[in-house]
Amino acid sequence: QMIKSVSQLISEEVGIGSSRFQNSLSVINTYAISDKGMQGTSFPTEVKELTKKIRTVLMATAAMKEHKDDPEMLIDLQCSLAKSYAENPELRKTWLESMARVHKKNGNYSEVSMCYIHIAALVSEYLKRKGMLSKGCSAFRLISPNVEKEESAMKEDTGMQDVPYNEDMLVDMLQNCAVALQQAERYELLSTIFSMIVPYYEKRRDFESLITIYDTLKLGYQRVLEVNRNGKRLLGIFFRVAFYGQNNFEEEDGKQYIYKEPKLTQLSEISQRLQYTYGTKYGSENVRLIQESGKVNRKELDPKLAYIQVTYVQPYFDEQEREQRTTYFEQQHNVRNFVFETPFTPGGRARGDIEEQWKRKTILTTSHSFPYVKKRIPITSMRSFELKPIEVALDEMTAKCNELEQLVIAERVDLKKLQLRLQGSVSVQVNAGPLAYAKAFLEDSKLHNHAANTVELLRGIFRKFVDLCGKALDINEQLITSNQQVYHESLNECYIRMAGELSQILHEQV
Repeated sequence: QMIKSVSQLISEEVGIGSSRFQNSLSVINTYAISDKGMQGTSFPTEVKELTKKIRTVLMATAAMKEHKDDPEMLIDLQCSLAKSYAENPELRKTWLESMARVHKKNGNYSEVSMCYIHIAALVSEYLKRKGMLSKGCSAFRLISPNVEKEESAMKEDTGMQDVPYNEDMLVDMLQNCAVALQQAERYELLSTIFSMIVPYYEKRRDFESLITIYDTLKLGYQRVLEVNRNGKRLLGIFFRVAFYGQNNFEEEDGKQYIYKEPKLTQLSEISQRLQYTYGTKYGSENVRLIQESGKVNRKELDPKLAYIQVTYVQPYFDEQEREQRTTYFEQQHNVRNFVFETPFTPGGRARGDIEEQWKRKTILTTSHSFPYVKKRIPITSMRSFELKPIEVALDEMTAKCNELEQLVIAERVDLKKLQLRLQGSVSVQVNAGPLAYAKAFLEDSKLHNHAANTVELLRGIFRKFVDLCGKALDINEQLITSNQQVYHESLNECYIRMAGELSQILHEQV
């Protein structure tokens, strides 16, 4: 109870880390040792252990004050404290609640929901071990793989004996999870949360609460349909951030993270934010940004300076996983593999002619899946592979086809986006765009330079591309108003010219 109270005071930023408070801990130790009535008992040792734990919490607090203007580092420290209390559910809950407050203040609602979900899972696991529930934290497996991994680590210790958890409290916590998930726009997870609450109300014949739950669930599914149609839900954007500079970053030197940022955060925005945060800490003249995504040569860096490398990344899925994750939500939830691309040429330049343009894809894997109780997660492994020029063309054309296909099959078509994609696809450009790839790799004089199976794959992608452009034009014709008719006809003319040129290159009618 003492450590819990200290933790709560600290998490609420009450100044109890003063020298007077530290001295009072020493006095308590002295009294415990000198108390003749307690000599020969375990009491002095227990007091010593207690004050030691309190000092540990105070040291963590000092570190938190040092990093109070660095939200990511502050959350990292709180998360470390929460993990250190695996043997004491109430203390872990205290720090998870503190993290939720910080995230809420910063508008990170996905992370707020994950903090609440971890708390509910912790309570579930406790009740299961006390024989009061059939399922513990494993019930949250469908929501996030992070939950079971962490909350199943609860240790049977003295900290579990006086915890006042019961099923009523769990239901309240699950309701908090549901509210947070709605704020985070992760409506697809509501059914899993409510499936744990429904039996509780059914057992009590609380039909009013059941009506509320099913009404909320209905609204949630309606919101899913709505955001899937209009495409206006944005669950975050990801960046790789690496730190270099032992003098300034100390133990953070060389560490790499994936940062989850809100909505449509631009690369320039997160770069400026990090430059300001660390410029305030180390002096703006000592902080440098590395904009290139390639491997950093540390020998070229000034050891006195702090370097931050920021790179835009996207969730990465292998072919099988891509087929399973068909919706935007599925492509943004429970992701821990990310990819970024680095263009290069054999001559050393980043960009060159299409025939000499290579691309390196780097796959990064994090220790936990997003979303998590933190909005930055350390990278634990990375691998890369290189694409030859014809493979670059295949990769780019496949991406174009995927973008067009998503627009064509959508229940409610985004006409503006469709027209932008069409314009970039059908306009005949000699040195750029789809036609340039076809001329570079599929003309008769170029075929002998490439593997037959890769050539055939590229030919197949072009057939699909022309077909999708045709479908997109048909949809555009149905949806446009009369004042856009001339624009549509110009797109159609471009399409006919492009299809004609491709037919000549492929020696078939496309």
